Amino acid sequence: MPESVPSDLADQLVSTCRTAVGDELRSVTYFTDDEEEQIYLRDDLESDADLVGFADNERLGFHSQSLYQETELGQYHFTIRVFDYGYLTRVIVGDHGAFVTTDPMEMDRFKELASAVESVLGEEEGDEASGSKSTEAEE
Repeated sequence: MPESVPSDLADQLVSTCRTAVGDELRSVTYFTDDEEEQIYLRDDLESDADLVGFADNERLGFHSQSLYQETELGQYHFTIRVFDYGYLTRVIVGDHGAFVTTDPMEMDRFKELASAVESVLGEEEGDEASGSKSTEAEE
């Protein structure tokens, strides 16, 4: 795992996602502006996804954080991408983020998932800045 993904953060993200969505969890990938690491992949899935391609696309969210500030819609929290066989939920806090893939599930569970991931990433962001840095999530 890259140095940018402390094992305690990886463990906490996976545990939080498993708690939020249960058996529907497919994968969890942590990313920064220049690195990505898949920290969880469900046993019944192949590890042949284009992880770098997905991460490159989700990194666009770093730019979106500033683009969507102070809109009439309010604060931007997370993004859900819908596919034929599942969903991808992306959450960014500060300079790091995670995208989580799931099987199809009820829409309310995505808000729970994003909130849980935002909380874990926010704690890590706060730890890095000795609790003085404010966090912002991306939707």
